[in-house]
Amino acid sequence: MDFHIRPIREGDAEGINALRLMPGVFENILGIPSERIEFCQEYIDGLLRNDHQFVAVFDEAGEERIIGTAGVSIMRSPRLYHSANFGIMVHRDFQNSGVGTALMNTILDLADNWLMLVRLELDVFCDNERAVHLYEKMGFVIEGKKRMAAIKNGKYADEYIMARIRPGFEG
Repeated sequence: MDFHIRPIREGDAEGINALRLMPGVFENILGIPSERIEFCQEYIDGLLRNDHQFVAVFDEAGEERIIGTAGVSIMRSPRLYHSANFGIMVHRDFQNSGVGTALMNTILDLADNWLMLVRLELDVFCDNERAVHLYEKMGFVIEGKKRMAAIKNGKYADEYIMARIRPGFEG
């Protein structure tokens, strides 16, 4: 499969919205089936200097199709500038095909080598075993569990709090 990763840009809202509405994706990202494209456009328009977002795109008949996205947002407090929140989503038909790993490698390179971040953190539903496995493979560890953290498929669901400390960092 031939795909590439690039920074998010104007015009990506429709493709990202399609991912956010996709069964097999929206349940795990706090999306809802009624989400409108304006939500994604406002997100893109609202990205700040310390928000870094990438998309994975697949060339389909000469046109780009967004098949995944990942990003980090550096914490806003000066005392937390060493850390960032991380998020990722991958098209259901491209899960387990290397897209998630490639997006994560892009983010980790940015975080470690360009932003000099020490800590990346995320929340993930406890039953999302594929995501937990990917995060652990990339150096994230479970730090705790938030009980009844969010609604998923009509029930309250628990989330793991996971984080990755930059390898080799000694504080």
